[in-house]
Amino acid sequence: MHPNEIEGNSSVRLISVDGGENDDVNGVMMPTAHLRSSPYIRQVLAGFAVVWGRSRLMRLAPGAEVPQHSDINYHWFSRVRLHIPVVTSPEVRFFCGEQDVHMAAGEAWLFDNWRPHRVINPASQERIHLVADTSGTAAFWQFALSALGPSQGDQLRAYQPGLETALLTERTILRPVMSPAEVEFLILDLRAELTTAANAPEQPARIANLHAVLEGFCKDWRQLYLLHGEAPSGWYDFTRLRDGLREVARNLAEDLITRSNRVGAFKVLEGRVLRAALSLPEPVPASAPATGPLRSPNLERPVFIVAAPRSGSTLLFETLAASEQLVTLGGEAHWLVESIRELQLGMPSVESNRLLAEHATPTVAAKIMAQIGEQLRDSSGNPVALHSTVRFLEKTPKNALRIPFFDRLFPDALFIFLWRDPRENLGSIMDAWESGQLRTYSVLAGFEGPWSMLLPPGWPAMRGRPLEEIAAFQWETTNRTVLDDLKLMPRQRWTSLSYFELLADPVRAVRRLCQFMEIQADPALLRRANGPLPLSRFTLTPPTADKWRRNEAAIRRMLPSIDATWQRLRALA
Repeated sequence: MHPNEIEGNSSVRLISVDGGENDDVNGVMMPTAHLRSSPYIRQVLAGFAVVWGRSRLMRLAPGAEVPQHSDINYHWFSRVRLHIPVVTSPEVRFFCGEQDVHMAAGEAWLFDNWRPHRVINPASQERIHLVADTSGTAAFWQFALSALGPSQGDQLRAYQPGLETALLTERTILRPVMSPAEVEFLILDLRAELTTAANAPEQPARIANLHAVLEGFCKDWRQLYLLHGEAPSGWYDFTRLRDGLREVARNLAEDLITRSNRVGAFKVLEGRVLRAALSLPEPVPASAPATGPLRSPNLERPVFIVAAPRSGSTLLFETLAASEQLVTLGGEAHWLVESIRELQLGMPSVESNRLLAEHATPTVAAKIMAQIGEQLRDSSGNPVALHSTVRFLEKTPKNALRIPFFDRLFPDALFIFLWRDPRENLGSIMDAWESGQLRTYSVLAGFEGPWSMLLPPGWPAMRGRPLEEIAAFQWETTNRTVLDDLKLMPRQRWTSLSYFELLADPVRAVRRLCQFMEIQADPALLRRANGPLPLSRFTLTPPTADKWRRNEAAIRRMLPSIDATWQRLRALA
C-alpha cells in the first residue's frame, strides 16, 4: 500500500533503507530483492550515473488518482523524482502547477514536486511508473535542461543481456544534530517565501516577528552546536530549543503561507526543519537528567592509536598514557564496542571487526558516550570528573578497522598510525597465534579452531590456510584498510610513526607526537620516554631484531603478496 494508504495506490520497493520492506527515507539505501532480480531496471537506473535514494515501481489502479499535494519535507529539499512510465494509457494525465501532460511509456520525466501536483488514471487499465529519487550530478542536470531546448534526438537505452552495472545508492543518514549551516540554509529559503494567505488580512507585523524568531533560533542553534557539537550532553538543550520554536512559530505563522506553492508556512517549517533537525535515539527527558548518556564528558579531539596487531601499539599507548594531559579507559577497551549488541559479530552488517560510519547510529553513539563517561581514568588511574573537558587517548587493536566508525562519532578525532616492518610483524603475529594467549574468538563458524587477534573482512577465505598466510592476511588487510581510510581524511588529522622510529629515539618520537596532538611533552611523559622503554604488558618474549628469522622461510614466501602495501608504508616517511 501507499505509505499514506491512498486508495488505488500501491508499489514494489526497489531501493529502500537496508534493502528492506519499508518506506523510510533516513538510512543507508540498498537494492531490495526485487531490484536484484530485475537486471533491466538496474541498467536503466545505472545509465543516469547518479546516486539514487528511495525508488519504487508505483501502480495506480484503473479509476484511481493521486490527490493534489506538494512535497515539502526535508527529503525533498535537495532531491527530485524521476518518472519513467512502464505501463500507461493516453488518458493518464499528470498535473503540476498550471500544466498537465501525458507521460508516455519509456520516456523519462522530471517535475517540480515542490509545486502542487496530482495524477489521474481514468483508463480501464493500471498505470505503472518506475519512480526514483536523486539529487543529480552536474551532468545529469545539464542533460535534463537540454531537453527543454531544441530536440537533440532520443537516447535509447535497450536491455543488454548479461551486462553487469554499478548502481550507486545513498549511504548517508541524518546526523543526531543538524549542523548550524544547514539549519540556517533551510530557514533562509523558507523566509524568502513567506507571505499572507489569500483572503487573509495583510499581517506585516506578524511576518516581521516570525522573521525575528527564526533568525534568533538560528543564532541559538549555532551557539549550542559550538558548545556541544553532536555530543549527547547537548541533546536536552537542542530539544528544548527546537520545541520552543515549534510552539512560538505555530501561532505566529497562522494565515502565513509560502509564496510559490501556497502551503502553510508552519507546515513547511515542521516538515523541512523541525522534524529533521534532531535525529536522536529516543525521546529526551523533560528535564536534564543527572545520570545517563547526557553526563558524558566533553572529549576534545580524542586521539586513537591504530595499528596492525603486534605492531607495538601497546608500547606506544602505555608511553603516551604517562602524560598528565591525557585520559584513557585504563587499557584496551574491547568492551567499548563489543558490549553493544548491534555491533557484535554476527549481527546484521557485522561480519568482521570492520565498522563503518553507518554503524554509528544515534543509539550506538549514546551508549558509547555513556560507557566512556563511566570509565575514564587519568594517568594515575583515578576516575575523571564528568563534564570536564579532556583529551582522550584510546588504543584497541580492532579499532584499526573502525576508523570511519570513530570518525563519525568524533568528527575532530586525531589518529596516530603505527606500523612495523612486515618481516618482524609477521613473526610476532605467528608467535601470538602459536602461544594461544591472544585468542579473541574460541569458536568461529566457517573457521577451524579458535581465532586470535583482530578479525579483518574476508576472514572466511583463511579456512585451512597455513599460519604464515593468515598472519600476512591480518597484517596486509589491516594496514591497507588504515591507509585507505586515512587517505579520505584531512592530512592534519593523522600522522604516522614506524615501530623502528619509536625504539630508535623514543624522546624524539614522543615530542613529535605531542606536537601533532598539540599538548606539552610534560615531565612525566619525558621520564617514561627517556631511556630504554619498558616491556609492554602483552609482550610474549623479549623483542630482538632477528626473532622473526625463526620463521624466516615461511615469512619470505609471503613478502611478494604484501609488497604493495609495504611500499605504501615506506612512502609515509
